[in-house]
Order: sequence, then C-alpha cells, then structure tokens
Amino acid sequence: MPVHPPVIVYPPSPTGGRRVRVDGENLGLAHSLADVVEFLRRAGLELDEYEAAHTRLIEWRGGGPYVWVEPPP
Repeated sequence: MPVHPPVIVYPPSPTGGRRVRVDGENLGLAHSLADVVEFLRRAGLELDEYEAAHTRLIEWRGGGPYVWVEPPP
C-alpha cells in the first residue's frame, strides 16, 4: 500500500495562495514558501525553507515550492 506524504500543498488558487494540509487538517492559505514553513513550525515540524522545498514529507500539487500563482489559461 503506498504511503502518502503527511503534508500536502495544493495548487495555487485563482485568488492567490495555496492551501496547506497536514495529516488531513487544514493549516491555512500560504502565499509563499516562508508561510508553509511557518505553518509547519506551528504544527510541530521544524524545517527551513530549503528543507521544505526538498523533503519528501511534502507533496506539492500543481507546481513546486516556488509556484505561487495560478498559471494563465
């Protein structure tokens, strides 16, 4: 059975930002990698921005850690 990363960062929304969930709990809407790091810190996971961008604990959907706006149609 495949194991899914406990952290999911969803695709950029049309109004800006990306939803962040940890173990099924919505942590908020991030507008930068620094926001993701802060949400994770509050959830008890200490990572710096480089670690957050490269860890397998985070599944980046709809773009990697440096994509924060929805692509044009």
